[in-house]
Amino acid sequence: MIITLEEAKMYLKVDHTEEDDLIESLIDAAETYLKNATGRTFDGSNYIARLFCLTLVTDWYENRGLMVGKVGEGARPVIESLLAQLNYCFPEVEK
Repeated sequence: MIITLEEAKMYLKVDHTEEDDLIESLIDAAETYLKNATGRTFDGSNYIARLFCLTLVTDWYENRGLMVGKVGEGARPVIESLLAQLNYCFPEVEK
């Protein structure tokens, strides 16, 4: 696990529990997206992987009515930059 529900809710500034299932599913999807995009399994100790997941969860959460599973235009440059760093700067992370 890269980020927890509590971390994501704090980042999203959500203080209720009604959407916990949605946020957990977005976390799972973000972590799967990262694994599929890099071929690597990151954990919560990698700050860039954490930021990647938080950014993706936020984008999907805030734009859930507009798109599902796609990265929004505003978040795309950030996501691409973070993925490049995760792909090339952490060769010690197991594939």
